[in-house]
Formats: sequence, structure tokens, C-alpha cells
Amino acid sequence: MKDTLQSLLKDSLYQTHIPGASHWSNIIRKGTELHLKDIEGGANVGMLFYNPSLLSEKYNAPDTLKCQHTFKLTQGHCLYSEMGRIFCSITSDSFGWHETICGTSQAKHIADNWGKRDYQTNHNRWHQNGFDSFLVELAKYNLTKQDLCANVNWFSQVSADEAGKLALTRQSQAGEEVVLRFEMDTLVVLHTCPHPLNQANEYPNKPIAISLSQAETMHDDDACLNHCPENRRGFENNALYHFGL
Repeated sequence: MKDTLQSLLKDSLYQTHIPGASHWSNIIRKGTELHLKDIEGGANVGMLFYNPSLLSEKYNAPDTLKCQHTFKLTQGHCLYSEMGRIFCSITSDSFGWHETICGTSQAKHIADNWGKRDYQTNHNRWHQNGFDSFLVELAKYNLTKQDLCANVNWFSQVSADEAGKLALTRQSQAGEEVVLRFEMDTLVVLHTCPHPLNQANEYPNKPIAISLSQAETMHDDDACLNHCPENRRGFENNALYHFGL
């Protein structure tokens, strides 16, 4: 009976679709994989990370980029907290370029680009923005706009011109996927609103698929662990944090 229960838990899988202009959150446990899949192409997934046991500990975009000597996020990279711990690692990535510097869309940006629509009038075809989406989810955990931090924008690539101006230059195609392995319990907050630099003619109402499953055990030859010396120190910080559990 015990072996059967363990087998069921190991193979358990949670799946759902998140429509465009929507938001979602959940506490994702250590040892869990989160799969994000762009269903139609052109999706953007804004995402925030917090320690559910210490909500003041949140994602640190500058340290994430600096310690791994990168401007983009892709397979092999880890996402760091303000305490030098690793929330999650990117174990698989078909898109290859995700940004974490441009922030999230605001109501004015959405209205200026695609007109103002509200849920009461337009229902599922409304024009939601990322900032308000984050706030709705954060409120469920007694967090406010003061608790916001720099977010990741999955499936969105940006580049700078000679003057340093950033532009959205590429988004994912249908079926592209990124997989995150969680190295500590993490509150994940996400939305499916447009990237703040998106200049499409019509509001990009793009859905995604998400699934949760049990991650495989990390070994000494793990690509994320060995990506750079800083990542090894990050995992050491996690080991100390989990000591005695």
C-alpha cells in the first residue's frame, strides 16, 4: 500500500490552461517542476517569486543576472532571492531567451495601445494589465504594491539599439516551453498580460498551459549547479536554509 501511494504521488500531475489577460498563483514546493507552454505563440508570462515562510524575501533580478554574467535567462540559469538563495533553476528551455529587466505593463500603457476595456463590459475580451494582475494575486497573501519587485517575462526577448533603447524583438512560437525546477518552497505569482514593450496592432490575448510534476533528483553533474561558481554557492545557501528539515 505504501509503495502504491508513493508511486501515485511521484506520477501525480497538475495541469491547467491560463487564458490571456489572466493571473494565477500558488505555493510550489521544493522538488517540484513547473512547465510553462505557449499554446498559440506570442505569449508573455510575467512572474514573481517570494518565500512563503518569509514573504519579505523575494526575487532579485540584478543579482540573478550579475552573478551568472548574463543579460538573458535560459536553460542552466538559476533565479535568486534577495538572501542569495535559489528559488528555481531552468532545466529545459526551447525558446532560449527570456528577459527580466523591463517590468510589467500598466493600465495607461494598455489603454494607449489598445483602448480601455473592462471585465464588466467586455468579459473575457477585456484589456487587463500586468501591474493590476500582480496586485490581485498578491492581495491573497496580504502583500501590496510595496512588495512588488522586478519580474521575469517568459517567452519575450528584447534588444537594445545603438542609443540604448530597448525593444521587444522576438516572442515564442506555438508549443515552445520552459521548465522550472524549484529548489525551495516558493510562492509563484504570474499573469498572461502583454509585455510592456509590445506594439501589436491588436491586444495580444494569448493563453498558456501550465503543469506541475515531481522533479528528478539533482545530481553532481547538474547543468544548473555547474553553470558557474556562484550557482554552487547559491545551492550551498539553500542547503544551509534547509538544514535539519
